[in-house]
Amino acid sequence: MGNRIVVPFGPQHPVLPEPIHLDLVLEDERVVEAVPTIGYVHRGLEKLVEKRDFQDYVFIAERICGICSFTHSVTYCNAIEHIMGIEVPPRAQFIRTIWMEYSRMHSHLLWLGLAADAMGFENLFMNAWRLREEILDDMEATTGGRVIQGSCKVGGIRRDIGDEKLGEMVDHLKKIRPLLEESNRIFTHDQTVRHRMRGLGTLTKEEAWDLGAVGPTARGSGCDMDVRSSGYSAYGELGFKPVTLPHGDCLDRCLVRSEEVLAAVDLVERAVAKMPDGPVEEKVKGNPDGEYFAFSEQPRGECMHYIKANGKKNIVRHRVRTPTLTNIPPLVKMLAGIDLADVPVVVLTIDPCIGCAER
Repeated sequence: MGNRIVVPFGPQHPVLPEPIHLDLVLEDERVVEAVPTIGYVHRGLEKLVEKRDFQDYVFIAERICGICSFTHSVTYCNAIEHIMGIEVPPRAQFIRTIWMEYSRMHSHLLWLGLAADAMGFENLFMNAWRLREEILDDMEATTGGRVIQGSCKVGGIRRDIGDEKLGEMVDHLKKIRPLLEESNRIFTHDQTVRHRMRGLGTLTKEEAWDLGAVGPTARGSGCDMDVRSSGYSAYGELGFKPVTLPHGDCLDRCLVRSEEVLAAVDLVERAVAKMPDGPVEEKVKGNPDGEYFAFSEQPRGECMHYIKANGKKNIVRHRVRTPTLTNIPPLVKMLAGIDLADVPVVVLTIDPCIGCAER
């Protein structure tokens, strides 16, 4: 039995894009235990419900995370709309779905680039981020913002997308689809990627279920869990099917995200083909009174917004549970027994967003 030492990992680390903080208990070069520390980041967003009315708070909810921003705003609005009994127009629901899938594409491409960079695969990193720029161009053209859109509101959306522009978006996706497929092929078959990720950080289906894994972390272990299956927004009309893989290692978590980029392209094309005519917002009268749990599928997994209101313009309580927080117990399990040099790659495969998790 070797000597045990405790090595702090984070909150700053050259490989990590997020300030996650772990104390790694090592026996020689092998991780025996990982102890997470939550609370390094604190922004007090939930306190702001007392200072901003429920309409203005959409902009604050959107800023919980810069990458999942639009999905946060949709989830918050879904909760308020349910409490107030507001029927969002079908066209607004479809456009919300399109923007959520664009958010998923740019988030996953961002992560795929970071994963390639962590492996030292610089060419693949630059290719993934170049493709992400193609997606962000359409986001910026239709919302006015690259990552913070400000396009969702209680009752619908702030701006419509014309049918001509929707057609241009589909044409653009068809143009870059071969490049996305080539990127997916590299992540699937390249020996550098497979050697670095296959068999590393394994999480079985039973462990993923018991530890509460969500999103690609759960689906990479064979768990068929995706909130989009509930049919919120327009997903119920688009024939959605989750992407799952069985091995539960770093490579399968990577490939789930890579496959979901292509699945998102299909969803956008189907949404445009079925796009209904009509208004994009419903007028909101009065203030919310009641409480509701709203769920959505962020790029990282299941997100929950709890809203409690008492009939005034300021809501009483806004509680958010993000997928990163839920995926930390599975991460602790993945890290036990691996080499210290493999820790950054395993941590990256849950796609941690500490700004999301610590509000």
